[in-house]
Amino acid sequence: MPIHFEDRDVNSEIAGLRSALIVPCNLCPAVTVAVREGRPFMRLFRSLVRSEPFEETLDALRARLGERGVSTRVFRSNLYHQWFLCMWTSRRRERLRREAKGYDAVIVLGCDSATETVRDVVSSDVKVIEAMKVTGIMNGRLSFRLPGDLFFDQCKVVPIAGQKVV
Repeated sequence: MPIHFEDRDVNSEIAGLRSALIVPCNLCPAVTVAVREGRPFMRLFRSLVRSEPFEETLDALRARLGERGVSTRVFRSNLYHQWFLCMWTSRRRERLRREAKGYDAVIVLGCDSATETVRDVVSSDVKVIEAMKVTGIMNGRLSFRLPGDLFFDQCKVVPIAGQKVV
């Protein structure tokens, strides 16, 4: 099952930034947002590669950053095999490295492994900001509802060894 996250307050980390590239992992964070909001993870007949609740979360993040004077762009990964940021190919990582050069920071929405992937790729003068904190692993049931909605039902967060669920 997917990793469960809590959003981190990144306000102090974005102070003074002019630009940020938002790099999302498209599975675990998207499932977390959909479960938190009680909405479908995917709506197959609307979009085969985007989670509507997660897209709205990305839009809201961009709007909040924009209000603070930070210009943003989302580094998109629309192919299914690119959804897991921690398992990106060398070609995908190289593309991120090139694109991150034009930004003051990269904001990662994903697990510690996703953040480490980004840190390994971007230059040391680009700040890497973790926007989510791992709180456990979701245990639940994937369900399908007409007209083509994928939900995660009956979810509970199972702590990772040594962590407490908040």
